[in-house]
Amino acid sequence: MAVKQMEGRKSEAAGPTVDLEIARRDRIGILTLARPDLRNSLSEAMLAALQEAIDEAARDDGVRVVVITAKGSVFSAGHDMKELTAHRTDADGGRAFYSKVMRRCADVMRAIMRCPKPVIAAVQGTATAAGCQLVATCDLAVAAEEATFCTPGVNIGLFCSTPMVPLSRNVPRKRAMEMLLLGEMLSAEAAAEYGLVNRVVPADRLMVEALVLARKIVAKPAATLAVGKEAFYRQLDMPIDQAWDYAAGVMVENMMHADSKEGIGAFLEKRPPNWQGG
Repeated sequence: MAVKQMEGRKSEAAGPTVDLEIARRDRIGILTLARPDLRNSLSEAMLAALQEAIDEAARDDGVRVVVITAKGSVFSAGHDMKELTAHRTDADGGRAFYSKVMRRCADVMRAIMRCPKPVIAAVQGTATAAGCQLVATCDLAVAAEEATFCTPGVNIGLFCSTPMVPLSRNVPRKRAMEMLLLGEMLSAEAAAEYGLVNRVVPADRLMVEALVLARKIVAKPAATLAVGKEAFYRQLDMPIDQAWDYAAGVMVENMMHADSKEGIGAFLEKRPPNWQGG
């Protein structure tokens, strides 16, 4: 598998270099967090690299699905606390830097949601705080049996407010509040029960299963997936009557698309469909 190693880039604070490995297998883009010595923490530079890679995947017609995974025993420990703490000595106590990092993190999560290609998290280890947020934001998630999940900010006086956003939209409210208020570690099996991850597999099958899932999605019409993903997230926060009207309009526009004509025709004629773009 061809792997492109991104050049290490310094943050404005001359922080640690970023290691984000970018690869492609068939029409699947694979982004690997590769800072295992630093628990794959989401430094300012790491967030910038992730956003650049996701934006590029969104533009690349050769990529149909994105998989985000990581090296080491930790998927991601969340924000780089040493980097954040170093800015407490800034003239404003770090406020400007914290604002910039948190906005950047929100932009990365928005980029995942707005990416027209489905994004799958393949979680091999512990995902805490913003690392758990990253998993919750992805459209689908596969976890190794040893993976664990946590929103522990309450334990250090920093409530996991940004992880709360995707968490509260992906798991039942009382489950989300339990995670946020207690800050306790959650097993992969419990995460699946909560709805935080789709499936749990043996560690040596993690990428195999994530790629199986990705290939099933690749076989679907790309334009239809893009329409459906956008509609899914847009209707979530609409009042129910507005959501029905919006979804009905989406269906009408979808019916006018060439892939809908081809897919319905193939179904009626009992033959495999020939999607636009292969």
